[in-house]
Amino acid sequence: MESPRFCPSRRGGRRCERPLGHPGLHRRQGLLWSEVEADPPRCPGSGEPGEPAAAIDDGFPGGRALCPHCLRFVALGSGGRLVEHDTTDPDETDAERARSRAWFNTHGW
Repeated sequence: MESPRFCPSRRGGRRCERPLGHPGLHRRQGLLWSEVEADPPRCPGSGEPGEPAAAIDDGFPGGRALCPHCLRFVALGSGGRLVEHDTTDPDETDAERARSRAWFNTHGW
């Protein structure tokens, strides 16, 4: 069973709470915004220093670091900095999302 997907749009760092592909304005706890008012997709954590996150039993996250802004596991580039990335990954699989949940359940936020 595939888990629900939510809209990736953000404003002021707040993520839309509506389902993926919803019509109309984005919404988060009473705050409404249009696509024109949305934050750019590039994560502000891009280029920040990082270090590989602890691995769970199956090896996840495979040497990637946890971005403190978008809470995604991101590769490290030269100098131990997070590579440029967006706040969401539309190609993320359900298996990857399950492994990420398992990591957070093991290591916390």
